[in-house]
Amino acid sequence: MKKFWASLILLTGMLAAQTTPPRVPPNYPAPVDGDYKVKDFKFRDGNSLPEVNMHYATIGTPKRDANGHVTNAVMFLHGTGGTGRQFLNPIFANELFGPGQLLDATQYFLILPDNVGHGKSSKPSDGLHMKFPSYEYADMVDLQYRMLTEGLHVDHLRLILGTSMGCMHSWIWGETYPDFTDALMPLACAPTQIAGRNRMMRKMAMDSIRNDPDWQGGEYKTQPIHGLTGAEYILILMGSAPLVMQKQMPTRDAADKTLDDRIRPALTTTDANDFIYYFNSSRNYDPSKDLEKITVPVMFINSADDTINPPELGIAEELAKRVKTCKFVLLPITDQTRGHGTHTAAAVWKDYLWELLDKSKPVAK
Repeated sequence: MKKFWASLILLTGMLAAQTTPPRVPPNYPAPVDGDYKVKDFKFRDGNSLPEVNMHYATIGTPKRDANGHVTNAVMFLHGTGGTGRQFLNPIFANELFGPGQLLDATQYFLILPDNVGHGKSSKPSDGLHMKFPSYEYADMVDLQYRMLTEGLHVDHLRLILGTSMGCMHSWIWGETYPDFTDALMPLACAPTQIAGRNRMMRKMAMDSIRNDPDWQGGEYKTQPIHGLTGAEYILILMGSAPLVMQKQMPTRDAADKTLDDRIRPALTTTDANDFIYYFNSSRNYDPSKDLEKITVPVMFINSADDTINPPELGIAEELAKRVKTCKFVLLPITDQTRGHGTHTAAAVWKDYLWELLDKSKPVAK
């Protein structure tokens, strides 16, 4: 998956071709990979697996108080189709994880999970194909909770920061486990069911794969290339940012070449069944009815050039008003914003993270 996320404009918002500055070495400790196997997990579709692997990376060292409780853990939740390692993109990690920075990895214990269906966690392409349980966002949050509490022995978080799908997961966390974290930072989503154009784009992408005869109900021997190509085209449009794309692709030939350069690696690294599953997992998402259950400080940020969450809908700011502890920020379009992928460009919004951390400082006992 690494080549895929480095070369394609993603729903996850990596937008690497548009945002990656000259490569500089990481200025934080090396990530450490780990796995926790959740036993006998029952999904909300009624199916169970005897074991669900949850992969994660951690940076830094947990600090525990006199009672053994971790006091410095921060969890980052990735977007649709991504992995925890998307947060190692220099435009994110090198802005936040280094010495003296807001989430200095020598002071914080940073947790970057791969959600079920993604990365090195359990997923359909491991062998079950379309017989894999049809997971949804609530299942994904439950598995994150099990990984934290049982695998890493973390029973409290200083912060949950989520992007895109992870943004939506953060709302579920705030409602389901209202005392588990000191603060929430949802980036690039809305706390309501996915409908309108957003849902149509997702369904078009899934239908493109399902309608390809080569898909064979998920039992293909080689990837259904025509359906997968159509799905990737939709994905590019979902993550598009017209201003920056026009500047970086000002001619017909430049646009055509960029499209070819992004599609080619995607078609060699993406599994069609995994794609269907991680898009379909949003089908029952709708935290809007329980927003009042959220009691911790929330810094909710969207970007005005986000095709997936367009500001003209007015949905995000209206729902944010129902959370008494929430501040909603709509970032104006600038040369620094990257549409949906602005959530990965930490320099654009990190001052708001500072405000949230300051506002949510735990009370000394």
